[in-house]
Amino acid sequence: MTTKHLVYTALMTAIIAVMGFVPAIPLPIMPVPIVLQNIGIFLAAILLGRKYGTLSVIVLLLLVAAGLPLLSGGRGGIGVFAGPSAGFLFMYPVVTYLIGFLRDIYFNKINFVVLLGTTIVIGVVLLDIVGTIIMGVMTNLPISKSIMLSFVFMPGDVVKAVIASLIGNIMLNHSRFKQLLK
Repeated sequence: MTTKHLVYTALMTAIIAVMGFVPAIPLPIMPVPIVLQNIGIFLAAILLGRKYGTLSVIVLLLLVAAGLPLLSGGRGGIGVFAGPSAGFLFMYPVVTYLIGFLRDIYFNKINFVVLLGTTIVIGVVLLDIVGTIIMGVMTNLPISKSIMLSFVFMPGDVVKAVIASLIGNIMLNHSRFKQLLK
């Protein structure tokens, strides 16, 4: 890992952490709130790829486990990994790796459609369904009800995927940014 990649990884970790300062939107029907940090997770994968994007998310989660209140609502500590949002947190590195993997494959022919499709399928559908299933297991909800609850997150997460894909597409297709990534 070069110094440049270390800086990019740390910068993306900081961006995701700053997004945690935006207050979460609590939902009356479930214990997991709507958060803005998903945009940062998507951007980490899109901008840094599978290796460094996933590393930035893992560093963030390690900082949270160490007790720093970097999640929305000022949450932090090892306890959040045993709570209702644990499934989402454990899926963050997986989602980042999968989106980053496809980004790495299509890096030379990257466009908005590829980024958006990948982010919606992996970052919205997979993250929301697996996250709510694990939330259901933690809160003793049936799996069928958990899957139905995942649809509550999807409209907002699609908007987040569009935002991340737009930013990623603009940056990845900018000649100066491409030179920085090399």
